[in-house]
Amino acid sequence: MSLLKIIKYPDNRLRNIAQPVKIINKKIHQIIQDMYYTMYEKQGIGLAATQVGINLQIIVIDISEKQTDPIILINPKKIYCSEKISIEEGCLSIPNTLKKITRANKIQIQTLNYYGKKIIIEAKELLSICIQHEMDHLVGKLIIDY
Repeated sequence: MSLLKIIKYPDNRLRNIAQPVKIINKKIHQIIQDMYYTMYEKQGIGLAATQVGINLQIIVIDISEKQTDPIILINPKKIYCSEKISIEEGCLSIPNTLKKITRANKIQIQTLNYYGKKIIIEAKELLSICIQHEMDHLVGKLIIDY
């Protein structure tokens, strides 16, 4: 596994709109593994491919304390959201910055998993917020835009 370089604000590549993944193959699997390695090394709970200079719709997340519950989102699309919650968020691409943001407390998304199977994920609270934060990265939106 390789440690990827996290792009930092104000680098304009953070504003790129990620492209859908067309084929899930060994190259995509390697990107996912490298993204997890990087996220864990940098003590993050989520990482979008655009944050490491890869212009694809890939997100890795693990909100568990012991880094034992990885979630992979490929080409995620929001289906449903409800309620609102405000929380201070940080970002690996904008170090030493916290921003209070209001997001949906509960969401449902459609995504592809590691094997290319279409799945539905229902998330609430921290997982919901993390997914929305990372999905923002895929369209070039940052916490400072709120």
